[in-house]
Amino acid sequence: MTLFDKINDDIKHAMLNKEPKDKLEALRAIKAAFLLAKTEKAGVELTEDAELKIITKLVKQRRESAEIYKEQNRPELAEKELIEVAVMEAYLPAQMSVEDIEAVVKAAIEKTGAKTPSDMGKVMGVASKELAGKAEGKTISEIVKRLLAS
Repeated sequence: MTLFDKINDDIKHAMLNKEPKDKLEALRAIKAAFLLAKTEKAGVELTEDAELKIITKLVKQRRESAEIYKEQNRPELAEKELIEVAVMEAYLPAQMSVEDIEAVVKAAIEKTGAKTPSDMGKVMGVASKELAGKAEGKTISEIVKRLLAS
């Protein structure tokens, strides 16, 4: 069963079980993003990696929106966004710990032969591919900067 099919099934279950509106909205947002991606590439099925990237992007957007709402003193809207984030994160693989990410980044540094912060792009390319869906890009870049600076 693909992630798209699982989302469809979960939408049906949420509607039948009269689950909270926020959960249903989050699931529908994922489905809409999948459908949009499918129509952009006519006739091409989405890969699991592409589906995970879409969900990761949606989670990032909602976190950023929640931050903006908090800054604007709108806690009720921030809370709604964070509830949707929690629903969406359930479909992502578990995020790796900082120590595990560091190990992958160190391996990427050795693989690319990077020595200075100016080599960050090379390391990010390798590390991001290996950590796709398992860690946020921001976290990866912070670790790469720290390791290359030392």
